[in-house]
Amino acid sequence: MVEIKVIHGDITKMTVDAIVNAANTSLLGGGGVDGAIHRAAGPALLAACRPLHGCATGEAKITPGFRLPAKYVIHTPGPVWQGGQHNELQLLANSYRNSLNLAAENHCQTVAFPSISTGVYHFPLSIAAPLALKTLQATAQTTAHTVQTITIVCFDDQTQNVFSTALAALTN
Repeated sequence: MVEIKVIHGDITKMTVDAIVNAANTSLLGGGGVDGAIHRAAGPALLAACRPLHGCATGEAKITPGFRLPAKYVIHTPGPVWQGGQHNELQLLANSYRNSLNLAAENHCQTVAFPSISTGVYHFPLSIAAPLALKTLQATAQTTAHTVQTITIVCFDDQTQNVFSTALAALTN
């Protein structure tokens, strides 16, 4: 059984097999968690991302973690919220699903996720949190042979509260 937990913290300090980066499609760094991960990992991360030639929204690619405590960084561009009529829910689910599957393919037992797309991409947290957790729970059924622990690392109290409430609703 895969354990899913929600914490308040800094994803760049997580000692896990892989952290997930809410990247942009270029994979060349940006703001928010993407910028924080690139700064913490050092310039080798950018150098490793360049030959990947970007990543489509909802897909995932993997690099070493370099100076991070995590062995790997899984990069996934989440969707920009456009009102919910442009396949945003499916694309966000794909980001979580494809990232977790890629972690399992790379023998990761512990994976930390940020709240994908809920910052500058304006995906409503009240929609994103339950969708993320349902997707991770469903995907974990097929990755349980590898992935043991999934941690949602929330940057602020509001995000942690919404994810914690959604997780409680999912497990009850």
